Amino acid sequence: MNLTALFKVNYGVYIVSSKNGDKLNGQIGNTVFQVTAEPPQIAISINKDNLTHEFIEKEGVFSVSVLSKETPLQFIGRFGFRTGRDFDKFEGVKYKLGVTGAPIVLESTVAYVECRVVKKLDVGTHTIFVGEVVDADIVSSDEPMTYSYYHEVKRGTTPKNAPVRVESK
Repeated sequence: MNLTALFKVNYGVYIVSSKNGDKLNGQIGNTVFQVTAEPPQIAISINKDNLTHEFIEKEGVFSVSVLSKETPLQFIGRFGFRTGRDFDKFEGVKYKLGVTGAPIVLESTVAYVECRVVKKLDVGTHTIFVGEVVDADIVSSDEPMTYSYYHEVKRGTTPKNAPVRVESK
């Protein structure tokens, strides 16, 4: 079986963020999709080992910032390859707190969606959180980054906790 066929499924590149009290955290995510129009709901897939998962579980809120295709790899690395357990990912980053208190990244972002969790599904290593949209807006007219663009043009890599990671043999 050639699991790299899964790379042909279209994804975006996002920062999924949440809070735990006054602590903020965010991570790179690529599994974000709209599941209903009325009410508007989206779903995200988050690895159970990630700090962001812990925050979403505890507070029941999250935001998704849609990254521009011009986002620098260093900025993606800040949210995708470092843990928030020993590093403040939001220090020096342009963001705002949304209506739920979840942080919304505004830097290198084309749009954002903010949600309250209404359902969750345990899928082994990850949890799929379904959130009802409580706020959303367009930040810029830039083109959003796709996961293909991230890999093929930017030459980005995939962290071990990503839902689409395929081990090289």
